[in-house]
Amino acid sequence: MKILRNIPVLFALLCALLFQPSASAQLEVVGDGGPGPVKAQHLTAEMVSLAPSIAPGGTLQVGLVLTLEEHWHVYWINAGDAGEPPQITWTLPTGITAAPMQFPIPSRLPNGPLMDFGYENAVALPVQLTAATSLKPGPIHLDAKVSWLVCERSCVPGRAHLGLNLNVDPAATAPAQPVGPLAEALSLLPKSLPANAKLTVTGGKKDFVFDLTTGQHITDAELYPYDSEQIENAVEQKIEPQPNGVRLRVQRSQYLTALPASFHGLIKLSDNQAYEVTAPVTPGEVAASTQTAGTGSFVPILSAIGLAFLGGIILNLMPCVFPVLFLKGLALVQSSNEERGRLRSHGFVYTLGILVSFWIIVAALLILRAEGSQAGWGFQLQSPIFLAFLASAIFFFALSLAGLFDIGLSLTSVGGDLAQKQGYTGSFFTGVLATVVATPCTAPLMGAAIGFALAQSALIAFAIFTALGLGLATPYLLLSLQPAWTRLLPRPGAWMEIFKQITAVIFFATVIWLTYVYGSLFSSTGNQNVYHAALLLCCFLTLAVAGWVLGKWPARWPSTIAAVLIIAFGFAIPLYHHEDTTLAWTPYSQQALDEARAAGHPVFIDFTAAWCLSCQVNERLVLKSSEVQQQFSQNKVTLLRADWTRYDPEITKQLASINRSGVPTYVIYPAAKNSPADVLPELLTKDVVLTALKKDTTP
Repeated sequence: MKILRNIPVLFALLCALLFQPSASAQLEVVGDGGPGPVKAQHLTAEMVSLAPSIAPGGTLQVGLVLTLEEHWHVYWINAGDAGEPPQITWTLPTGITAAPMQFPIPSRLPNGPLMDFGYENAVALPVQLTAATSLKPGPIHLDAKVSWLVCERSCVPGRAHLGLNLNVDPAATAPAQPVGPLAEALSLLPKSLPANAKLTVTGGKKDFVFDLTTGQHITDAELYPYDSEQIENAVEQKIEPQPNGVRLRVQRSQYLTALPASFHGLIKLSDNQAYEVTAPVTPGEVAASTQTAGTGSFVPILSAIGLAFLGGIILNLMPCVFPVLFLKGLALVQSSNEERGRLRSHGFVYTLGILVSFWIIVAALLILRAEGSQAGWGFQLQSPIFLAFLASAIFFFALSLAGLFDIGLSLTSVGGDLAQKQGYTGSFFTGVLATVVATPCTAPLMGAAIGFALAQSALIAFAIFTALGLGLATPYLLLSLQPAWTRLLPRPGAWMEIFKQITAVIFFATVIWLTYVYGSLFSSTGNQNVYHAALLLCCFLTLAVAGWVLGKWPARWPSTIAAVLIIAFGFAIPLYHHEDTTLAWTPYSQQALDEARAAGHPVFIDFTAAWCLSCQVNERLVLKSSEVQQQFSQNKVTLLRADWTRYDPEITKQLASINRSGVPTYVIYPAAKNSPADVLPELLTKDVVLTALKKDTTP
């Protein structure tokens, strides 16, 4: 992944998610129910038919045609990670019935870290009409109310009132050669498996394996489940061509706790061919093939090694790696007068640091594979502990580059004497750092080589990853072997300090991205992802204090010991994972309040906001305490949370009704229906809440 390039994309995606229109908002309905196309936001909608007439007792294909603006899409029947498929509500004349809407072959549509299933450009969704035999000849009108969700970076819901005029004619027949988008869509509907074809589905701990036998060699296939939360939609589906079919390996959804009895899905072999399949799921594990087929062909070992080596060289130009190479270049500039043998030694030690790191990574990958787990390049970034450590280390390192303190030679060998013993340690760990920051990146030519390596024997995998590491180390290694080439580099000067500080900005940007990834690893329900990201930010704050201590009292044992203790405390903050076992809160609404009071339940309302620090303190120290939680449970208190993070007129109105205009505000409504609200102080204590609960819940 190219970190810096993806930061704007991720930010745009976050903004789109935060500010997209609410599905509950009142939507404008386009169209008046008459025939013909209507224009809505980002698409045009129209009802069409294959023929102008339908015979009594006969059938006719009609359909909804959506023509979309460039880059916008609508959804398949299973939308994927997010979205909703189009829907039709019919008002039909007596004697006409409509079958469910059908969906042609979809496509995988990447949407940031998610994967949607749907259609771009245009799509027709067929519906079969059936006319009763008693239907009288003459004109009829079909009325259709249509809704959809159209998305690009943001999503816009839409509604239309469409219509279609037909004739009931006993002589009506289907067209011999239908044309148009509806006819094309009918040809693209998934078909049943041929009689000579067979599908078996094996469900393992981590993946589903689909073995499709058709009697033909198949090199491309995609799986689309009809049910949600069956597979990890965004994870690459691994294709293993077979002489008489294809094997498709698909990662199970993390939310699928038990294997289904059967799997209902669509297997797409091309844009024009797909099969709708249902097959029983047999529990078991299927070993990975010794070859991959992302392009449908076997990649020779030597080619994979060559691609890995070239990919490693190009990896030096990635935003996540280039700053490290630049720092080593600065070290060469400063040490151009060093004896050649020592410079070469530093080059070899730097290369060794990279190779050892790559060997550790490939060993971990092979161990996970042997245990039945599926892991790929950059798998360690799926670990919150590793991410917290990596982000913190890079942040602390960037503070040094920015000039807060001098980290010396322990990591980068910048600004020091390479002749000292420490210099070799610095070169080795700079190689380690280069590998660590390279793991989020995938340079051109690397993808096929890495994918091939992870499907091979341990020996071949180590050879390919070694070539990748050598490619990453090559630029600096060549400079150290030919010190004369350093004459091409600028001479030492004040510019070096400026460039170090610019490099610090790049590392700080990397930290922002890592913080985003760290927060994304946690549940998106509530504010858990934001909460854990905030813990990591607290860690950064303590690291900044440690850096200030080192800069204020440099090269002194007391300050060094103090800084180490502060750093240890900082690292511990994001690693503290408190499992939330508190009672569930229901989002506030007037209806929820009225229903709880009508049922005779006491109600506690927490008027809060994410930006309200007092609210967060009260929640964690008081409302989540075991004593308060116990009283909530014993007295069957209905818990409503009025989240005012964004302006909500209903919450504002409720606050005004109790003579309050801000948060935090805490209100208890006693069980008696006509009892007045009991408004608690802004600063809560356990005694305040417990006393109020006892008063307001005692009959």
